[in-house]
Amino acid sequence: MSDWGWAGIAVALVIWIAIAFWPARVARRKGHSWLLYFIFSLFFFPAALIVAYMVKDRRGLYVRRGGRGQ
Repeated sequence: MSDWGWAGIAVALVIWIAIAFWPARVARRKGHSWLLYFIFSLFFFPAALIVAYMVKDRRGLYVRRGGRGQ
């Protein structure tokens, strides 16, 4: 394989790993395991992204509803 072939593989690998961080970060913001979602997204990126956005937020935060002064 030529040098350009190896460079292309290296670039593709870096992009693949960089994209896998997206679902992991979403899951971490919701209180889930960053590492497990990262590994999940390395192999099944579309599914990991959907699951990360659909899982329940475990942080226990609540949104206060109401107008001013409440």
